[in-house]
Amino acid sequence: MKNFITCLPFFLVFGFTGAVSATSLQYDSVFNFGDSLSDTGNFLLSGALAFPVIGKLPYGETFFRHPTGRCSDGRLVIDFIAEAAGLPYLPPFLGLGKGQDFKHGVNFAVAGATALDSKFFYEHNIGQILWTNDSLSVQLDWFKKLKPSLCTTKQECDKYFNKSLFVVGEIGGNDYNYASFVGGSIKQLRASVPLVVQAIAGAATLLIEEGAVELLVPGNLPIGCSAVYLTLFQSPNKEDYDKHGCLKAYNAFSKYHNKQLKGALEILRLKYPHARIIYADYYAAAKRINHSPNRYGFYNGVLTACCGGGGPYNFNNSARCGHIGSKACENPSTYANWDGIHLTEAAYKIIAKGLIYGPFSRPPLRKFPL
Repeated sequence: MKNFITCLPFFLVFGFTGAVSATSLQYDSVFNFGDSLSDTGNFLLSGALAFPVIGKLPYGETFFRHPTGRCSDGRLVIDFIAEAAGLPYLPPFLGLGKGQDFKHGVNFAVAGATALDSKFFYEHNIGQILWTNDSLSVQLDWFKKLKPSLCTTKQECDKYFNKSLFVVGEIGGNDYNYASFVGGSIKQLRASVPLVVQAIAGAATLLIEEGAVELLVPGNLPIGCSAVYLTLFQSPNKEDYDKHGCLKAYNAFSKYHNKQLKGALEILRLKYPHARIIYADYYAAAKRINHSPNRYGFYNGVLTACCGGGGPYNFNNSARCGHIGSKACENPSTYANWDGIHLTEAAYKIIAKGLIYGPFSRPPLRKFPL
């Protein structure tokens, strides 16, 4: 499994046609932390892996027409959130240049990043498969390093961050993925959930202490519906699958993580009543469209990857998207899954719309009055 994946984590969702309004959200800046679901270039810039496939086509082909370091064919949820606030796309922290204007926000997410520090994985003898050591705590350190360039006095910072959105995740999926891919059981994964949730809640706490007043914290998507899990953990027993073809046990695990995360956020709301801590229900968004893929334009289904090297779900670890033997579909907008691991731009768009217009952000994101 050492050479398993370029970008993690990944989950199955679905796409949607139609633009996201450029005047929907009321934020002057957005700061994002996470992994490959929202990385806009940090992994590529970090040099953690030589010649990663996300650095070449077909990655980026749909919207940008060239690879950008995003693990998709086009834009991500964080890109649509920026558009909805009328802001430029968030520059990756590792790509910031001297004199560059980053007052409208910065992206600290790194593909392959974990909620727990890399030390945890080395102590459990799985550190060798990590794709990056830039965990959530490292990303938070980057933010603290950048903060003096954003504001100096407490009064200035309070005014600035009052109009900022902090997106904390999705993060934590890789903590489970790395363990799963080296043979970890669901029972072992469940045992690590409190640690992962504590790390996410700790990150939110630190950001609030640094001045954040509005935070969006996404939960896990149904990993039992993702092509890579369906390929690696396929079962001969029909009862292991739900009626939509997803692995029941892994989806139940996602729901368990989400329940624990929501509980932790409730505690934070009591501790910091002045802050708006928003839970993004990715799981509910995914399952709703998974039930009726054609309704949302996914005529090629939601379990099969657009770009891959064959197999029942078009995911082949020996011919992953971008590698020799793989091929991209002609119309990614008819697929929810891009490379067996990550989503298409169409899928990210529907998730973004669900967050911006509801009902998957609780409480709702801050909007302009209609």
